Amino acid sequence: MTKKIQLIALIIPLSILMVNCSSARKGKSEYVEAKKISYTADVKPIIANSCTPCHMPPQGRKEPFENYEQVKAHITAIIARVKLPQDDRKFMPPVNKKPALTNDQVALLVQWQQQNMPQ
Repeated sequence: MTKKIQLIALIIPLSILMVNCSSARKGKSEYVEAKKISYTADVKPIIANSCTPCHMPPQGRKEPFENYEQVKAHITAIIARVKLPQDDRKFMPPVNKKPALTNDQVALLVQWQQQNMPQ
C-alpha cells in the first residue's frame, strides 16, 4: 500500500507539470517576428543625424534626403555607401564630418528596405 501512495504522490505532480508545459507551448509561433521598421520612427532620425547638412537643402549640394520619397528612391545607394570601407573615397558619411553608422544602424536600413520601406 505504501508503494501505491508513493507512486500516486509522484504521478500527480508530474502530470500537472506535463499539462502546464504542453499548454504553455500552444499558440506560440516557432519563430520570432522581425520588428517592423518605419521611415518616420526609425530611418528618418538616422538620415537627419548622419546626412545633415550635405544632403539637406538649402545647404546640401548632394542628392537631397530631406523626406521619405527621396530616401526611399536612394536607399540602395545609401546602403551601398555606408557599407563601404571607411578609407574608400565614396564612403558615407565622410569620416571628417560625421561618425560612421553603427552596424545596428546599417542593419536597420537594410531591414527597412527588405520590409518594402514603410513610411
